[in-house]
Amino acid sequence: MARHGQVIQNSPRRFIGQRDVPLDKVGRLQAETLAQALANTHLDGIWASDLSRAMDTAKPTAAGREITTVPELREICLGDWEGLTSDEVRARFPGEYERRGADFAEYRPVGGESFRDVQKRALPALERIADLRGRHLVVAHGGVNRALLCAILGLPLAQLMRLEQDYCHVNVLLRAASGWRLLGLNIPPRGPFALPLR
Repeated sequence: MARHGQVIQNSPRRFIGQRDVPLDKVGRLQAETLAQALANTHLDGIWASDLSRAMDTAKPTAAGREITTVPELREICLGDWEGLTSDEVRARFPGEYERRGADFAEYRPVGGESFRDVQKRALPALERIADLRGRHLVVAHGGVNRALLCAILGLPLAQLMRLEQDYCHVNVLLRAASGWRLLGLNIPPRGPFALPLR
């Protein structure tokens, strides 16, 4: 399960959420590096959020093979906050930025989702992919990945920001009869993966 590559950012940074922001030049190079790291790994399926930054991260690895889009893996919807800077959010929605920081699990911006909502929509999608057996690449987003990892590790969503999810880094998951196991967290795609992926 990978996060997409680096995206085009404005300065100052803005909340992206489900806005369809493309990869930048670095992000495209990161996607190529991920493909090289997985070149000797047989993949039975490639799955991605339907936002272009996830799809374009998966394309070099797919090398012409089908990528199945999974809308449930979209990044968290931030509603009226999307496209705003943190200062603009504080000015337009007094106290709300702090409320979200105090309750990542349940807080919803106006028109948006909480991380609990994200976990409820994304986890069944990941489970459906795992039901297919085999080895799969899933390309999603920082917030979605963190919410899924909290569920897999049995961590409260209040802890999700403690789970690093850098651009184009990979989490290696195994689902066995006993449940999920995390074999690797936030691994940079440098060279072939050393974990048992073949």
